[in-house]
Formats: sequence, C-alpha cells, structure tokens
Amino acid sequence: MRKSDFHPFHFHLSRLALFLPATALMLGSHFARANAQEVLYDPVELPDNNQVTDTLSAEDIPTGQGGFARDYVVELEADDHILIELSSDSFDPIVSLIAADGSTIAENDDGPDGGTDSVLFARISEAGRYIVRVRSFGETGMGDFQLKLTRLQPVDN
Repeated sequence: MRKSDFHPFHFHLSRLALFLPATALMLGSHFARANAQEVLYDPVELPDNNQVTDTLSAEDIPTGQGGFARDYVVELEADDHILIELSSDSFDPIVSLIAADGSTIAENDDGPDGGTDSVLFARISEAGRYIVRVRSFGETGMGDFQLKLTRLQPVDN
C-alpha cells in the first residue's frame, strides 16, 4: 500500500471490523451467563399437602461444609404455629426456616427423642413466603428424606 492510497476512512472501517465481532462475543457471553444465573437458584414449591418425599443429592445447593441443601418455598400467615418434621435413614438431617430477607427464623438438628431426625416448632410473626431448607449435617451425605409441615390448630378448652 502506497502512502497516497491510505485513507483515514479505510483505517476506521478496519478497526470497526475488528471491534464489532469482539463486542458481539462479549455481549453474547454476558447474556449466556445472565440466563444461566436465572436458573441457578430455583427453590421448589412445597406441595398443597405440605409434605414431600425427595432425595438430597450432589445436584443440590453445596453448603460449604461438605454437604448439600435443598430449599422449598411455602406461604405462611401471621400467627401461624407450625411444626416441621424432617427424617432420613440416609443422612443426619437439619431443617431450617428462612425468611424472605434470608434471615434464619428457626433451625433444628436433632429432635427431642435423641435421634438424628429434626423437629422444628415456630410461630410466624409476618405473613409471606418462607424457605424450608433441608440439609445434611456436615459431610453426612445424601439420600432420601421425608419432609412434612403441619399448621397447628389451637385447642379449645
């Protein structure tokens, strides 16, 4: 290319030709990551009968302590008195009740009978969506479990 053939417009076009594919690649990878993050955390709705038999697996949420957790969403009303029971023959279960802001309302590792199954009682002060979290104690593993939430009724005297 002779110096007399050089035109600033051609220089800008060649830079633009390099810039556009790189921009498209960056945007494409950004949108792919955003879509992947949308499905990263998707807690399961607790069924209408408020009980479930399920399996805790390596596909669930890593706890950072070597175990895994699975979350269930439930709608609760103010002044609900609830009982949550979590049992497993495969691992030592822990159950947590978590508010919409991420704060832990209550948690139980071992029930009052001295076994490893979890029993949690709680009184709900604010209506809203809550998370019932099932997880294993430490690195105790994965496997089948049974979860049941009961709304307790007052006893008339």
